[in-house]
Amino acid sequence: MGDRGWGCARVARVRGRYFLKQPLVPGPWFLVSTPRLPPPTPHPPLPRMIVLGIDPGTAVTGYGVVRGTPLGPYSLIECGVIRTDPRDSLPRRLLDIHHGVRELIERHQPDAVAVEDVFYARNVRTTVVLGHARGVVLLAAEEAGIGIAEYPPAAIKKAVVGTGAATKHQVQFMVARLLQLKTFPTPSDAADGVAAALAHVMSGSPTRARV
Repeated sequence: MGDRGWGCARVARVRGRYFLKQPLVPGPWFLVSTPRLPPPTPHPPLPRMIVLGIDPGTAVTGYGVVRGTPLGPYSLIECGVIRTDPRDSLPRRLLDIHHGVRELIERHQPDAVAVEDVFYARNVRTTVVLGHARGVVLLAAEEAGIGIAEYPPAAIKKAVVGTGAATKHQVQFMVARLLQLKTFPTPSDAADGVAAALAHVMSGSPTRARV
């Protein structure tokens, strides 16, 4: 039991509590309460999600499946492309894209699908056809009841690289670095799909998050 000064009095410590040993006024010893801080509130774990990123195209549709939390770490589950036969009609190629996306959703059960938004090309027909491909991707995700996030190309670049004016090579470099890959995903359409998935994971947008 140790003593310490308490103003003009003496205080005795017993089992972590302090008792006034020599009160300033006559009377019995009394307990001097000491404040106790409440235990710190634990922070809830960051949501972990699996996101399927899609870079739509009628000839080649790139995709990437990424797992992670908004602050990382991130891991690549799968990436690749869905290729269609250029000799087929447009409706047939759209059907192949739809089936390919549905297979990816069934295999990976993602929490969200991140789709790169349409960029407006100088050729109006190119823009319209690209919109068809994007439409069947959105349809496949909606049929599966999965949340859909749409990002303009500049927003994806800004999320992954830090600037919306990043070059394709800079995006590929940062994708490889964030996912700790020795080389960036190929072809470039697959890397674009992975970048779309990364952008959504990093955004922390509400999805069917896993803890």
